[in-house]
Amino acid sequence: MKFVCDKNLLQTSCQICARASASKSPISALEGLLLEIKDGKLQITGYDLRKGIYTQIDAEIEEMGRIVVNARLLCEMLRRMPDGNVTVKTDENENISVRCGRSQFNIKGIEAADYPELPEIEEKSYAVIPQSTLKSMINQTIFAVSDNDARPIYTGTLFEIEGDVLTLVSVDGYRLAKRSEKISGSEMDSCSFVVPGYSLTDIEKICSDEEEKNVSLSIGDKHISFRMEDTVVVTRRLEGEFLNYRKSLPEKFAHIVEIEKASLISTIDRVSLIISEKNSNPVRMTFEDGRIECLCITPIGKAEDVCFCEGTAEGMTIGFNDRYFMDALKASGKEKLQICLNTPSSPAILRAADGTENFTYMILPVRLKAGD
Repeated sequence: MKFVCDKNLLQTSCQICARASASKSPISALEGLLLEIKDGKLQITGYDLRKGIYTQIDAEIEEMGRIVVNARLLCEMLRRMPDGNVTVKTDENENISVRCGRSQFNIKGIEAADYPELPEIEEKSYAVIPQSTLKSMINQTIFAVSDNDARPIYTGTLFEIEGDVLTLVSVDGYRLAKRSEKISGSEMDSCSFVVPGYSLTDIEKICSDEEEKNVSLSIGDKHISFRMEDTVVVTRRLEGEFLNYRKSLPEKFAHIVEIEKASLISTIDRVSLIISEKNSNPVRMTFEDGRIECLCITPIGKAEDVCFCEGTAEGMTIGFNDRYFMDALKASGKEKLQICLNTPSSPAILRAADGTENFTYMILPVRLKAGD
């Protein structure tokens, strides 16, 4: 195999696909990237048996062929090389020559026959979503994905398509994040599936902010693919019964207060300064008329501050995990938000104050003890 292409283009593409290569594996080929000539272009593939990423780029093809090269080594070589055209050549003994300008590396590759095939998706249905929309939806829900493997289904995000509405829901047992958006190009009446969080993290980073670029979702029985122009992410579906989020979200509230997002972020940030892994106590919020009094007490000391608001919860005091509350505030796309409350022991809802319901966040309170 021999090809010539732009160094920066090759470097960027390898970095994207390397997200799917295994960091450590008994199968050395999984720690590598598959380089092959396909459809007149250079195709680069990374695959760790859970998810795969492949992309095609323009290159001057001189000889056909396939080879696997260690992903970390290849990315580091390209990063250190000067700008310009890079020439990659292999021989029949899997030796690889990578040359750019005066820089040249000669390394040992891995036979492409050892590289596993990516799963083929028997497409049952598909949908088209603007990349910027999907990127925003993932950003506003991914933080609530569980990192506890005891319930694997919650280590992913629920995708639910009903007509022209796509809803993403993440839940970890202490909080729930939901984002809905109207989409066009859907070829299904209703469909739901759970995408692993580790795949969504990569998809969010690959997605562009340009509104005219789309993502095509192909949904199969066991796998889903996300095509973003020349780059495709293939991931398995998580199996299991996901939470019925509609029954979990309260519909009526005894108290609703309106806050400025930036102001509450600053307030919680200050009082949580004395919280650490060793001294993890909740932030106590007391909702008075026109203000929220925030208090935190740990063995380190005591911190208190006030955030002004509109409305009151008649002096109700509720304890919250500071990080969980901050995650939601930072992810919300609105500057003015509503905190919806019922009782000190029932879930609180965070939503946009202007009435748009495309982002909803539910957080369970922390039981307060004497001295908290």
